[in-house]
Amino acid sequence: MTQTTGDDPRLAGASSRQAEVLAAVTERGMIRVTELAAELGVTPVTVRRAVGELADAGLVRRVHGGATAVGPRPSTAARRTGTWPVAGSAVGSGSAGMLVPSLDYYWPDVARGAEEEAQRLGLRVTLRGSVYHAPDERGDVQRLIDAGARGLLMAPTLRGAGGELMREWLAEAPVPVVLMERTAAVGGVRRSVESVITDHADGTAMAVHHLVGLGHRRVGVALSKDSPHVQQIRAGWRATCDDHSLDSTGVVDRSIPDRRQPDFEDAIDSIIDEVAATGTTALLVHSDPEAIRLIQRAEERGISVPGDLSVVSYDDQVAAMTAPALTAVRPPRRTIGRTAVGLLAARMADPGRPVHRVLVSPTLMVRDSSGPPSP
Repeated sequence: MTQTTGDDPRLAGASSRQAEVLAAVTERGMIRVTELAAELGVTPVTVRRAVGELADAGLVRRVHGGATAVGPRPSTAARRTGTWPVAGSAVGSGSAGMLVPSLDYYWPDVARGAEEEAQRLGLRVTLRGSVYHAPDERGDVQRLIDAGARGLLMAPTLRGAGGELMREWLAEAPVPVVLMERTAAVGGVRRSVESVITDHADGTAMAVHHLVGLGHRRVGVALSKDSPHVQQIRAGWRATCDDHSLDSTGVVDRSIPDRRQPDFEDAIDSIIDEVAATGTTALLVHSDPEAIRLIQRAEERGISVPGDLSVVSYDDQVAAMTAPALTAVRPPRRTIGRTAVGLLAARMADPGRPVHRVLVSPTLMVRDSSGPPSP
C-alpha cells in the first residue's frame, strides 16, 4: 500500500489512520471498507470511522461499503503531466460486464439495446450467460470483474439458496451494479439495488382493459411457472379485474410447467377443460410458446380463437408470426438494456448519486387472436 507523505496539506491534524485511508482512496480512486481493513490489520469499524471523519471534512466521498476520491481520479499519464480529465470523461474508457440467464430467448434483445447505448457512450460491454435458478453465480460475476469490468449489468438468480448468496454479494459489491428485470433489497437496512424493470403490472392492466373493452367479463390467466415475473403479472391481473368488478376467483388461474416437462401437454389440455368448465372467454398467457400451443390444442378440440376464446400473449417474441397472429404485450427489451447502461454510466461517473429504480411500460400489440366474446 502507498504510504502518505508529510507534505500533503489535506492531512494537517489528521490521525495516522485517517492518513492511511486517505492515501488509499487518493491512489486507487475507490476503496472498500472490508478490504482495506484486512490490508491494514484493523476492524472494518475502524476504517469506517476514518472514512466518516474524512467525508465530514470533505476529503473523500462516502459510498455504500466504502469511499471514493473527491473529483475525478487522474490517469497515470495525467499525474505525470499535471493535466486532469473533464468530469465524466473516464466513463468513455470503461468496460461493463453483463450477466444474463439466457443467450437464446428474451435477453439477446436486451443485450442489443445495451450494446447500442454502450457504443454511444464509449463503453465496452462483455456478455456472459448463466442459467435460470443457478445455485451460485458469484463465480460468473467475479470472472467479469477479473476481465476488467468496472461495473455490472445483471439479471441474477434471486430466489432460493442461490438468491441468498447473490444478495449477500450485492450488499458488498466491489463495483457499481444495475439489475435488469430484477429488484433486490440488501443489507441490514434493506438498501435497494439500482434497477430497471418492465412494469409488468401495467402491461397486464392494458391487456385486461383491452379484453374488457371488447366485452369480456370472464378473463383468466395461464402463466409460465418458471417465469420470475409471474407474481407481478398475476397481481396486475387481479387488481385490474377488481377495477372492473370482474370475478377473478371463478375463472382460469393456472400455472404452466416448463415446455420440456412431460406434464406440459396434460397441463395445456387441463387448462382448456377449465376454460369450458368456468365459462372463461379470454385468457392472458405467458409466454408466446405456451400461448401458441394452447391455441393449437384448442383448435384441435374444436374451440376457435378468437371466436370461442380470445388469447393475449405476454411476450411478443414470435407472436406476430402465428395464425391467428397473437395479440401480445411487448416488454421493452431493448429499452431495458439501453436504460441499464445509462444508469450504470451515471453511477460510474458519480458514485454518490441516489439509487435509481426505473419502471418502463410495455406496449400492447393488438392483432387477430382477440375479439368480442361469442353471444
